[in-house]
Amino acid sequence: MPAYQFTAIDASGKQQKGVLEGDSARQIRQQLRDKTWTPIAVEPVEQKDKHQQRSWFQKKFSAYDLALMTRQLSVLVAASIPLEEALRAVAKQNEKAHVQNLLLSVRSKVLEGHSLAQGMQQSGRFPDLYIATIAAGERSGHLDLILDQLSDYTENRFAMQKKIQGAMIYPIILLLMSFAIVMGLMTYVVPDIVKTFDQSKQALPWITVVLMKASDLIRHAWPFLLVISVVAIIAFIRFLKTTAGHYAFDRLTLRLPLFGKLSRGINSARFASTLSILTQSGVPLVDALKIGAAVSSNWVIRDAINIAAERVTEGGNLATQLERCGYFPPMMVQMIRSGEASGELDRMLKRASDMQDREVTTFISTLLALLEPLMLVFMAAIVLVIVIAVMLPIVNMNNMI
Repeated sequence: MPAYQFTAIDASGKQQKGVLEGDSARQIRQQLRDKTWTPIAVEPVEQKDKHQQRSWFQKKFSAYDLALMTRQLSVLVAASIPLEEALRAVAKQNEKAHVQNLLLSVRSKVLEGHSLAQGMQQSGRFPDLYIATIAAGERSGHLDLILDQLSDYTENRFAMQKKIQGAMIYPIILLLMSFAIVMGLMTYVVPDIVKTFDQSKQALPWITVVLMKASDLIRHAWPFLLVISVVAIIAFIRFLKTTAGHYAFDRLTLRLPLFGKLSRGINSARFASTLSILTQSGVPLVDALKIGAAVSSNWVIRDAINIAAERVTEGGNLATQLERCGYFPPMMVQMIRSGEASGELDRMLKRASDMQDREVTTFISTLLALLEPLMLVFMAAIVLVIVIAVMLPIVNMNNMI
């Protein structure tokens, strides 16, 4: 039974919105009239979702929503509840209207005879990894087990994402405060102090001259500097959205000392986790490699994985091809080689993904721990330069006296 999203006016004159199931929009309007509501708009959920995908203000299907939905669906399917009933129950438990619409849209596809994976694919809102894993679970008849594994995967990804976001709050606040303090010094404090130097005829140190010119520039040209900064940021973002810009940025990231290692580590962990869950679900290795390449955030590494997948299709060894890429840790490559030799590739991929997750988490924690004192040192250095620029002329005047 398809789902419809409605907008109606209740008996008290208030506008009401929601989702109802019915055979047609006419039946939904009749249900609303039976409640003494006046229907204003009734639209199929699937059509509504397509309109939202074209909108600039589309509400995002977040990692939290995906993790919560997967866990709830896993529990209900494991309890032998029919799939369409499980989808409806999960939709009702979610408080976000766009998630409800999405789940009811998938449920309507399932009621029409499509598989769960096909319904999710037609919605266009689920990751390729998610769809391929569920399709493999439906083919093998172990959808409950696959959903349980997928729940662990999505929850771990969400936990890592929240950990990084939480750890970045303090450094970002510290950076903003540092910028505000420096701008305050350059705009209000420095001009008053160095005003006395203009009246004297002595030669000022070069660092004082530079500071005075920088202060004048900030005080008089700050609107232009603000506009230039905003235009530069917008131009950079648009450049990154182009194919050439994305590749250039990814190549630069891989060459940077710390960020290159971080990018390789994150993409290696994501690739190993994706390949592990797909091979355990029964997805063919070549298909799993293509999906693993698609979830990579670095396009250079993505192309390298696609080349490795083509070589594997031609009969090549997976570990050898990944080693030739040069983007994956030697330990991970060795574990994959051992898995291929012993016939336990899925188990070794699981161990490799766990190892990479731990290494990435440790590396990120170390970087964030170093970021706070580095920012304090950077701020102290700027303040020190300002103090030196102000004090040097005073010291010179005292020496002359």
